[in-house]
Amino acid sequence: MNAHRLITLKQCRCVGGAALAPPAMDRSEGLTARQTVEWIAAQLDRSPTSADVASYLDQEDGLRHLRDRFLVPKMADLPQADLSLVDGSQECIYLAGNSLGLQPRRAWTYLREELDKWAKSGVHGHTRGSRPWAWAENNLEGLMADLVGAKAEEVALMNGLTVNLHLLLLSFYKPTAARHKVLLEDKAFPSDHYAVESQIRLRGFDPEGSMLRLAPRPGEQTLRTQDILEAIEREGDSIAVVMFSGVQYYTGQLFDMAAIAQAGQKKYVNSGAGGLAGAFVHQKHDHDIKPALLGWWGHDLGTRFAMDNEMELQRGVSGFRLSNQPILLVCPLQASLEVFQEGSMQALRRKSLLLTGYLEYLIQLQFSEQPGGTHTPHVRIITPSDPRQRGCQLSLCFSVNVSGIHQELEKRGVACDMREPSVLRVAPVPLYNSFADVHGFVQALGAAMRAL
Repeated sequence: MNAHRLITLKQCRCVGGAALAPPAMDRSEGLTARQTVEWIAAQLDRSPTSADVASYLDQEDGLRHLRDRFLVPKMADLPQADLSLVDGSQECIYLAGNSLGLQPRRAWTYLREELDKWAKSGVHGHTRGSRPWAWAENNLEGLMADLVGAKAEEVALMNGLTVNLHLLLLSFYKPTAARHKVLLEDKAFPSDHYAVESQIRLRGFDPEGSMLRLAPRPGEQTLRTQDILEAIEREGDSIAVVMFSGVQYYTGQLFDMAAIAQAGQKKYVNSGAGGLAGAFVHQKHDHDIKPALLGWWGHDLGTRFAMDNEMELQRGVSGFRLSNQPILLVCPLQASLEVFQEGSMQALRRKSLLLTGYLEYLIQLQFSEQPGGTHTPHVRIITPSDPRQRGCQLSLCFSVNVSGIHQELEKRGVACDMREPSVLRVAPVPLYNSFADVHGFVQALGAAMRAL
């Protein structure tokens, strides 16, 4: 470690008789997760695998209060938990936030408010209360824009993810005989794949020739940004749309969207998790891209209820709205976005780098393949090791049956998800996961592997 990064004991605080560094989140900037963990372990005079290291990291986590904003299931509430192995009264180890996030505590409060308003006010709920049903989602678009780094007028909250993808493809995908291909990852999320496939057929083309699916190089698990950019350059005259997810769902690879967007010249992103989804269209398209399908929620709000059947289309992505959004889906989204407002994206990303790096470090330290060809079960991480090329998720492959590992983890109160053919996805989310969660998962993983 560089000398200027070292901290003398005189600069350290003493906690429980041990000399400790200033808060880990503050001093970890510029260090790798491994360097941070090993430095703290040395100061505590503990092994890097000790639970004391996780406890210290949690103690110094400036975002730890955000966990209290969510409801964490108890071990006993998980359907596959074996209460002979775990204490049912304890919170489970929830590492499935990449698939479905935990419920914000305020979600229930907001849902009750709207159900109560419906019961007491009926139709008047359209224009009354803290979230009038006629424009409730509009009040959240500023929060969503802040989250994704866009302008409020470039974001719309509407529909579900695949519906929005279809609506955007109807406007952005304008195939011709010469330019008809859609460039996407080879193993795209199934719903994305099906949307593209059906849109190509809708325009009279054959997906076999119009879906340009980009696969990793032989022997590699993830795509190189260089290969994506070269494909755009090589096939540019025949590509009508470039469509990549922000994070590859199977491997956990974070794509360089800025480079891909610059090469492709057009960009749109939408997201959602089974609830109310979002859509983004850059403001530069306000006048040259129009929705192919119309609904009355795309009409300007000021004259929408005049009911004259003369469309006054809202500019940009707002014009893509079809109908009013279900208020019961608006409520949990509002509760979630408000939690994000309590911590900056910079702070969340900083914690995420250390949290996922800590997980990666412990897995590699304890479960890497040993030299000499021993038959000890081992784990291989297929997510990029470069923190800049991943989010919070790590995708794990095993030398033993992954289904058996998953079942044993579930018995031990761990919530994560398995994806065919051979991956276990583990995602410590910085909003609510702790370093103790990561340590507990690694302990449970060791027990699961020994149980097979």
